[in-house]
Amino acid sequence: MSSSIVLYKVENETATITLHRPEVKNALSKEMLDEMFLCFLKANDDKEVKVIVLEGSGDAFSAGADIKSIPLEDMQAFDYGTYLDETYNRLIRQIVSTPKPVVAYVNGLAVGAGLSIALACDYRVASANATFGLGFLKIGLVPDAGASYFLPRLVGLSKSMEFALGQMVSADEALQMNLITQMEQLDPLVSQLRNVPPTAYQLMKKNFLHGLDHHLEDVLQMEVDAQRQAGKTKEHQAAIMRFLKR
Repeated sequence: MSSSIVLYKVENETATITLHRPEVKNALSKEMLDEMFLCFLKANDDKEVKVIVLEGSGDAFSAGADIKSIPLEDMQAFDYGTYLDETYNRLIRQIVSTPKPVVAYVNGLAVGAGLSIALACDYRVASANATFGLGFLKIGLVPDAGASYFLPRLVGLSKSMEFALGQMVSADEALQMNLITQMEQLDPLVSQLRNVPPTAYQLMKKNFLHGLDHHLEDVLQMEVDAQRQAGKTKEHQAAIMRFLKR
């Protein structure tokens, strides 16, 4: 599955999804979001794929929404909420619910909804020249596509409020404020993720996400249920045998 605006390839057990509109810094149209959604579905269903990498072509990850592609002929009648729910939100839900590790490689500019999509990924690796910003308030809109959920959890409420005012930050600053996971080291991270036990990773990811919004007793029970399931897998049994043979 590959189109002219979203490229898809599988190599070394890694599915790479590339936003491919470099002439507009990979600004996000509805067609592009639909293609991304289908690519994530395909990668999720492909047993060969162990890791998913999302990247942008050219010198940008994504400049955010392609405003020119949104039907705004009658702005009073246009429903931003419906458009958001039918395009971005289903993609964000798919990324988060994907049991496989998802890495965003931010190779340049990541702003607006482009940054929101990166925040929904499990890991964010940035090139040294990457820059980050929200920018929604500058056009009279609120951060969306999950930014209101992920950003405060990553950098804290106070920093989120400051960042949302529209400042741009460098990769170094993004690393310091915990917006990204690390800089430059994409291949070692992907290699490490290819070797994690898939069932345990899936359960861990689910527990961590639920743990943000549940009470301790609920999370403890989630861990009991997950550990019961993980403990019966061949992955765990093989790991124990390797440990005992040391």
